[in-house]
Amino acid sequence: MAGKREQNREQNRQALIGAVLDSVAEKGISETSVSEIIQRAGLSRGMIHLHFGGKDNLVQAAAHHSSEEYYDGLEALLQTAGDSPQERIEMIVRGDLSERVLNRRNVNIWYAFRGESRNRTAIAEHSDTRDGRLRGMIHNAFSRIVREAGTPDASGAARDATHGTLALLEGMWTDFLLHPDRFDRGEAARIIFRFLAAMFPAHFSLEGAVQPQPSKGAAPAAPAASDS
Repeated sequence: MAGKREQNREQNRQALIGAVLDSVAEKGISETSVSEIIQRAGLSRGMIHLHFGGKDNLVQAAAHHSSEEYYDGLEALLQTAGDSPQERIEMIVRGDLSERVLNRRNVNIWYAFRGESRNRTAIAEHSDTRDGRLRGMIHNAFSRIVREAGTPDASGAARDATHGTLALLEGMWTDFLLHPDRFDRGEAARIIFRFLAAMFPAHFSLEGAVQPQPSKGAAPAAPAASDS
Protein backbone atom coordinates (compact mmCIF):
# COMPACT_ATOMS: atom_id res chain seq x y z
CA MET A 1 0.00 0.00 0.00
CA ALA A 2 2.85 2.40 0.80
CA GLY A 3 4.29 1.86 -2.68
CA LYS A 4 0.90 2.53 -4.27
CA ARG A 5 0.44 5.73 -2.27
CA GLU A 6 3.89 6.95 -3.29
CA GLN A 7 3.11 6.16 -6.92
CA ASN A 8 -0.15 8.12 -6.73
CA ARG A 9 1.64 10.97 -5.02
CA GLU A 10 4.22 11.18 -7.81
CA GLN A 11 1.53 10.95 -10.48
CA ASN A 12 -0.33 13.86 -8.87
CA ARG A 13 2.86 15.90 -8.63
CA GLN A 14 3.66 15.32 -12.29
CA ALA A 15 0.07 16.09 -13.31
CA LEU A 16 0.24 19.45 -11.53
CA ILE A 17 3.65 20.29 -12.99
CA GLY A 18 2.45 19.33 -16.47
CA ALA A 19 -0.65 21.46 -16.04
CA VAL A 20 1.47 24.48 -15.09
CA LEU A 21 3.77 24.05 -18.08
CA ASP A 22 0.87 23.58 -20.50
CA SER A 23 -0.85 26.69 -19.15
CA VAL A 24 2.35 28.77 -19.19
CA ALA A 25 3.01 27.71 -22.78
CA GLU A 26 -0.47 28.72 -23.90
CA LYS A 27 -1.35 31.66 -21.64
CA GLY A 28 1.77 32.84 -19.84
CA ILE A 29 2.46 32.89 -16.12
CA SER A 30 0.11 35.76 -15.25
CA GLU A 31 -2.87 33.80 -16.59
CA THR A 32 -1.81 30.55 -14.98
CA SER A 33 -4.15 30.65 -12.01
CA VAL A 34 -4.81 27.98 -9.42
CA SER A 35 -8.22 27.36 -11.02
CA GLU A 36 -6.57 26.91 -14.41
CA ILE A 37 -4.01 24.48 -12.99
CA ILE A 38 -6.46 22.22 -11.15
CA GLN A 39 -8.82 22.16 -14.11
CA ARG A 40 -6.04 21.02 -16.42
CA ALA A 41 -4.67 18.51 -13.92
CA GLY A 42 -8.07 17.15 -12.95
CA LEU A 43 -7.20 17.47 -9.27
CA SER A 44 -8.53 19.39 -6.30
CA ARG A 45 -7.20 22.73 -5.11
CA GLY A 46 -5.92 21.13 -1.93
CA MET A 47 -3.54 18.93 -3.91
CA ILE A 48 -1.38 21.95 -4.72
CA HIS A 49 -0.92 22.71 -1.03
CA LEU A 50 -0.49 19.05 -0.14
CA HIS A 51 2.30 18.41 -2.63
CA PHE A 52 3.93 21.85 -3.01
CA GLY A 53 2.71 24.07 -0.19
CA GLY A 54 1.25 26.62 -2.59
CA LYS A 55 1.20 27.91 -6.15
CA ASP A 56 4.56 29.71 -5.98
CA ASN A 57 6.39 26.53 -5.02
CA LEU A 58 4.54 24.62 -7.74
CA VAL A 59 5.59 27.14 -10.40
CA GLN A 60 9.19 26.90 -9.19
CA ALA A 61 9.00 23.11 -9.36
CA ALA A 62 7.67 23.38 -12.91
CA ALA A 63 10.58 25.63 -13.91
CA HIS A 64 13.00 23.12 -12.40
CA HIS A 65 11.28 20.23 -14.20
CA SER A 66 11.48 22.04 -17.54
CA SER A 67 15.20 22.66 -17.03
CA GLU A 68 15.84 19.03 -16.09
CA GLU A 69 14.01 17.83 -19.21
CA TYR A 70 16.33 20.00 -21.31
CA TYR A 71 19.47 18.62 -19.66
CA ASP A 72 18.26 15.02 -19.77
CA GLY A 73 17.83 15.37 -23.52
CA LEU A 74 21.19 17.09 -23.89
CA GLU A 75 23.00 14.41 -21.90
CA ALA A 76 21.38 11.72 -24.05
CA LEU A 77 22.59 13.48 -27.20
CA LEU A 78 26.12 13.83 -25.84
CA GLN A 79 26.22 10.09 -25.26
CA THR A 80 26.03 9.71 -29.04
CA ALA A 81 28.67 12.35 -29.81
CA GLY A 82 32.26 11.54 -30.71
CA ASP A 83 35.08 11.88 -28.24
CA SER A 84 36.53 15.11 -29.64
CA PRO A 85 35.55 18.42 -28.00
CA GLN A 86 34.42 19.91 -31.32
CA GLU A 87 32.03 17.00 -31.84
CA ARG A 88 30.54 17.63 -28.39
CA ILE A 89 30.11 21.32 -29.19
CA GLU A 90 28.44 20.46 -32.50
CA MET A 91 26.04 18.09 -30.73
CA ILE A 92 25.11 20.77 -28.19
CA VAL A 93 24.45 23.31 -30.94
CA ARG A 94 22.43 20.95 -33.11
CA GLY A 95 20.53 19.61 -30.10
CA ASP A 96 19.64 23.11 -28.91
CA LEU A 97 18.36 24.01 -32.40
CA SER A 98 16.53 20.73 -32.95
CA GLU A 99 12.77 20.61 -33.29
CA ARG A 100 12.56 18.44 -30.17
CA VAL A 101 14.06 21.27 -28.11
CA LEU A 102 13.44 24.45 -30.06
CA ASN A 103 9.69 24.47 -30.58
CA ARG A 104 6.87 26.87 -29.80
CA ARG A 105 5.91 25.22 -26.52
CA ASN A 106 9.43 25.15 -25.08
CA VAL A 107 10.26 28.66 -26.27
CA ASN A 108 7.04 30.07 -24.81
CA ILE A 109 7.76 28.37 -21.49
CA TRP A 110 11.39 29.48 -21.35
CA TYR A 111 10.65 33.12 -22.13
CA ALA A 112 7.71 33.19 -19.73
CA PHE A 113 9.98 32.01 -16.92
CA ARG A 114 12.69 34.38 -18.14
CA GLY A 115 10.27 37.28 -17.71
CA GLU A 116 9.68 36.28 -14.08
CA SER A 117 13.36 35.86 -13.29
CA ARG A 118 13.94 39.50 -12.37
CA ASN A 119 11.77 39.18 -9.28
CA ARG A 120 11.96 35.46 -8.50
CA THR A 121 15.45 34.13 -7.90
CA ALA A 122 14.28 30.54 -7.66
CA ILE A 123 12.99 30.74 -11.24
CA ALA A 124 15.94 32.77 -12.52
CA GLU A 125 18.37 29.90 -11.96
CA HIS A 126 16.40 27.79 -14.47
CA SER A 127 16.22 30.42 -17.22
CA ASP A 128 19.68 31.99 -17.20
CA THR A 129 21.93 32.06 -20.25
CA ARG A 130 24.88 32.03 -17.85
CA ASP A 131 23.58 28.84 -16.25
CA GLY A 132 26.63 27.13 -14.79
CA ARG A 133 25.70 23.66 -15.94
CA LEU A 134 25.44 24.43 -19.65
CA ARG A 135 28.27 26.94 -19.53
CA GLY A 136 30.47 24.35 -17.86
CA MET A 137 29.79 21.75 -20.57
CA ILE A 138 30.64 24.20 -23.34
CA HIS A 139 33.60 25.80 -21.58
CA ASN A 140 35.21 22.45 -20.81
CA ALA A 141 35.04 21.50 -24.48
CA PHE A 142 36.50 24.81 -25.65
CA SER A 143 39.26 24.56 -23.03
CA ARG A 144 40.31 21.27 -24.62
CA ILE A 145 40.22 22.84 -28.08
CA VAL A 146 42.42 25.80 -27.20
CA ARG A 147 44.96 23.48 -25.58
CA GLU A 148 45.05 21.30 -28.70
CA ALA A 149 45.28 24.35 -30.96
CA GLY A 150 47.97 26.05 -28.89
CA THR A 151 45.86 29.21 -28.92
CA PRO A 152 47.47 32.30 -27.36
CA ASP A 153 45.55 33.50 -24.30
CA ALA A 154 43.93 30.08 -24.05
CA SER A 155 41.74 30.91 -21.05
CA GLY A 156 40.46 34.08 -22.70
CA ALA A 157 39.76 32.30 -25.98
CA ALA A 158 37.81 29.52 -24.26
CA ARG A 159 35.84 32.10 -22.27
CA ASP A 160 35.01 34.18 -25.35
CA ALA A 161 34.05 31.14 -27.44
CA THR A 162 31.75 29.95 -24.66
CA HIS A 163 30.08 33.32 -24.22
CA GLY A 164 29.77 33.85 -27.96
CA THR A 165 28.20 30.43 -28.53
CA LEU A 166 25.67 30.91 -25.74
CA ALA A 167 24.81 34.40 -27.00
CA LEU A 168 24.29 33.11 -30.53
CA LEU A 169 22.09 30.25 -29.33
CA GLU A 170 19.96 32.60 -27.27
CA GLY A 171 19.69 34.91 -30.26
CA MET A 172 18.40 32.01 -32.35
CA TRP A 173 15.78 31.24 -29.72
CA THR A 174 14.68 34.89 -29.80
CA ASP A 175 14.50 34.79 -33.59
CA PHE A 176 12.36 31.64 -33.39
CA LEU A 177 10.09 33.26 -30.79
CA LEU A 178 9.45 36.23 -33.08
CA HIS A 179 9.50 34.46 -36.46
CA PRO A 180 8.70 30.76 -35.96
CA ASP A 181 7.36 30.31 -39.49
CA ARG A 182 10.45 31.78 -41.13
CA PHE A 183 13.09 30.29 -38.87
CA ASP A 184 15.66 28.14 -40.69
CA ARG A 185 17.42 25.66 -38.41
CA GLY A 186 20.12 24.87 -40.94
CA GLU A 187 20.92 28.53 -41.44
CA ALA A 188 21.02 29.09 -37.68
CA ALA A 189 23.51 26.26 -37.22
CA ARG A 190 25.64 27.51 -40.11
CA ILE A 191 25.87 31.01 -38.61
CA ILE A 192 27.09 29.60 -35.30
CA PHE A 193 29.59 27.30 -37.00
CA ARG A 194 30.88 30.23 -39.08
CA PHE A 195 31.70 32.03 -35.83
CA LEU A 196 33.41 28.93 -34.43
CA ALA A 197 35.30 28.25 -37.67
CA ALA A 198 36.67 31.79 -37.55
CA MET A 199 38.01 31.16 -34.05
CA PHE A 200 39.12 27.55 -34.53
CA PRO A 201 39.52 26.78 -38.25
CA ALA A 202 41.20 23.44 -37.58
CA HIS A 203 38.25 22.29 -35.49
CA PHE A 204 35.13 23.72 -37.20
CA SER A 205 33.80 24.38 -40.67
CA LEU A 206 30.45 25.78 -41.84
CA GLU A 207 29.10 22.22 -41.64
CA GLY A 208 30.12 21.68 -38.02
CA ALA A 209 32.94 19.80 -36.35
CA VAL A 210 36.05 18.95 -38.33
CA GLN A 211 36.99 15.36 -37.63
CA PRO A 212 40.21 15.07 -35.66
CA GLN A 213 43.22 14.00 -37.73
CA PRO A 214 45.32 10.99 -36.67
CA SER A 215 48.42 12.07 -34.78
CA LYS A 216 51.71 12.00 -36.64
CA GLY A 217 53.48 8.70 -36.45
CA ALA A 218 50.29 6.74 -35.92
CA ALA A 219 50.34 3.33 -37.50
CA PRO A 220 48.31 3.11 -40.73
CA ALA A 221 45.10 1.14 -40.62
CA ALA A 222 45.44 -2.49 -41.60
CA PRO A 223 44.10 -3.29 -45.09
CA ALA A 224 40.73 -4.95 -45.25
CA ALA A 225 40.78 -8.72 -45.58
CA SER A 226 40.19 -10.03 -49.09
CA ASP A 227 37.01 -11.96 -49.84
CA SER A 228 38.92 -14.32 -52.13
